[in-house]
Amino acid sequence: MALSGSLIDNPLTGDPFSGFGLGLRRAHYADFLESDVAVDFVEIISENYMVEGGNPLRVLEQVRAKMPVIMHGVSMSIGSADGLDRDYLAKLKALADRIEPLWVSDHLCWTRTSAHNSHDLLPMPYTHDALDLVCDNIDHAQNVLGRTMLFENPSSYMTFPEDEMSEWEFIAAMAMRTRCYLLLDVNNIYVSAHNHGFSATDYLDGLPLDRVRQVHLAGHTEGTIKIDTHDQPVCDGVWDLYAKAMQRLGPVATMIERDDRIPPLPELLVELDRAAQIAEAARQPVAA
Repeated sequence: MALSGSLIDNPLTGDPFSGFGLGLRRAHYADFLESDVAVDFVEIISENYMVEGGNPLRVLEQVRAKMPVIMHGVSMSIGSADGLDRDYLAKLKALADRIEPLWVSDHLCWTRTSAHNSHDLLPMPYTHDALDLVCDNIDHAQNVLGRTMLFENPSSYMTFPEDEMSEWEFIAAMAMRTRCYLLLDVNNIYVSAHNHGFSATDYLDGLPLDRVRQVHLAGHTEGTIKIDTHDQPVCDGVWDLYAKAMQRLGPVATMIERDDRIPPLPELLVELDRAAQIAEAARQPVAA
């Protein structure tokens, strides 16, 4: 598998890191513990390891001894009007201090109120008031963690009549004001572009691509409304959009994200090799 990535001198700064990786999932624990898997990094779901002990944390520490780890959260609720949960941030920081990840990321969404956690990535209205709220929460999270975070563009299935800007305009303003970095989920752009009828190319053109540090590739469920399910191989349309993105991006980390119907590891490595080949082709100069 032709993967080529080099670790940056200080992985806590958010500086560029070019490599290809997979999500660390329970189905593949043995593969990572018992052999040298041909990836440059793994990404974990942070909440699965925010505990004092147990087998998952033990496995993570052994894998971390072999390769870099990225922490990817699903419950920060950066869009929550109630602010961020103090206990959650403390546990997240403890895990980050223990694992020393390349970086910590989460989603542009909200998941909870003060009394209820939906365990779902709920959409934001793209208004100036929401932007102020999100930026305040990002500033707070980055100050507590002592590091610059990455935030992922969501997949979405509805819009708000109150919206005052496009999603990419919202994300661009968010990155400029907080100096956070971006996790570009190509499948989410593809899904949302279909669901809402906007141009995926316009979306890419509207983002501050110099702030992108990581790319997610995943599969979705087809239909009149496309659903971001992470249980299918990456489709041709997402591969095409990834190629366009890589022609615009500098060094980034790319990973295949599979969360359900998880296949044997070799099948994911084949997909990851395709990502590496596309990225390599995008770096080649265009013939005159």
